[in-house]
Amino acid sequence: MIRFTHVFKEFPRTGLALQDVSFHVAKGEFVFLTGPSGAGKSTILKLVFLEERPTKGEVKVSGVSSVTIRGRDVPRLRRKMGVIFQDFRLLEDRSVEANIAFALEVTGAPPSAIGPKVSRLLGQVGLASKATSLPRELSGGEQQRVAIARALANDPVVLIADEPTGNLDERATRGIFQLLRDINANGTAVIMATHDLELIRRAECRTIEMNHGAIVFDSADQASTHLAPGANSP
Repeated sequence: MIRFTHVFKEFPRTGLALQDVSFHVAKGEFVFLTGPSGAGKSTILKLVFLEERPTKGEVKVSGVSSVTIRGRDVPRLRRKMGVIFQDFRLLEDRSVEANIAFALEVTGAPPSAIGPKVSRLLGQVGLASKATSLPRELSGGEQQRVAIARALANDPVVLIADEPTGNLDERATRGIFQLLRDINANGTAVIMATHDLELIRRAECRTIEMNHGAIVFDSADQASTHLAPGANSP
């Protein structure tokens, strides 16, 4: 699904953001990406979305390589991905249903299919009664649910969530995380960057920890070590 192979990323002004990063996210997996500010979490998400490309190494998403993909093919790949941000990024002058419909309109969905799809997505995120509301009339948790519905509009195979609960209180955080788990249970891979260590501890999902642009811990490696053949043999 997603594979980083010896990836380095250097920016002209700020220097090395990632150094020799390698990991694989399987289809339908849920992965936390954690670490201090500046550790490289957002850079990894940008590379998955091909907003950036590696300085060295390779990123593969759904079999498509960052090395060989042509610029004109990037939008087609991005349609397989949904992105959720900490600050929601909703269109403030459009209703909830119009925000979600916009994501379908820009990708050329048939007009006759947009209404039913929007209604289904609103039901999925628990906001059917808020269809005609404006973003400013919603709570933070509700706005994030709209953003999630918009990210799901094109049935992505992977959902990228960059600190999606960072601006929410504990109750809203639990609700958003449960919604992401439900989406994941339906087969969508989720990569969620977060500083919320308590959430990580409770969830017991795979966790990749970053520091200074490198992976310093991957719970999948720990699990494979514990389960290695013969490891528990007398």
